[in-house]
Amino acid sequence: MTYCAALRLNNGLVFMSDTRTNAGVDNVSKFQKMFTWSKPGERVITLMTSGNLATTQAVVSLLDERSKAPKNRNPTLMKVPTLFQAARLIGDTLKELVDTHADTGSEAESKFGATLIMGGQIKGMKPRLFLIYPEGNFVEASDETPFFQIGETKYGRPILIRAFDPEMSFSDAVRLLCVSFDSTLKANLSVGMPLDIHLYEANSLKEGKKIRIEENDPDFMAISNGWGEALNHAFEALPQYPIN
Repeated sequence: MTYCAALRLNNGLVFMSDTRTNAGVDNVSKFQKMFTWSKPGERVITLMTSGNLATTQAVVSLLDERSKAPKNRNPTLMKVPTLFQAARLIGDTLKELVDTHADTGSEAESKFGATLIMGGQIKGMKPRLFLIYPEGNFVEASDETPFFQIGETKYGRPILIRAFDPEMSFSDAVRLLCVSFDSTLKANLSVGMPLDIHLYEANSLKEGKKIRIEENDPDFMAISNGWGEALNHAFEALPQYPIN
């Protein structure tokens, strides 16, 4: 299983992903799920993946190979003029691989499926964020839907809905995501450390700060413990519901 989340802030984009894959209780591994392509001063594109590992790795490898091919005249992540076209390219690549490897039937579609989050910025345009489905179609983040999640989303979603503010700082955004991921880690053992973070500052047009949160990271543990204590205090302060 996977948990990835991305926030669209007024001052940029924040990406966070776990690194655990689970093919059974005796087959747990760690794989990177966040990837970035960039040309400083011109574009930055970050992709996060959820779903069948073979499919997501193939998507990333194809996108990377085609971007680096010197004689490739077809659209690539390093050539497309807009992020909308980048989302379309990634969606087409994903659909191509799913259609190639999947047998007919809903069971096969689920087995080979993947869902992706892509965001970044191209020079002369604003930062954008997209959610890309296994069928190749996609939606863009908006003021009404300013963040996306993929994978095991339900445990970490409530805190994002209640506390997200597009004007928050990167520091507050990371703190919020740490709480969201902490809730997910405690509820589902198929999501696990380390956690990867990429902070992209709007209009910088270069890769931002990247952070890896390892197991037993003291700052993450302080947020986790503080959140637990705050919940207990908040619960105790609630009025009793009359049952008599």
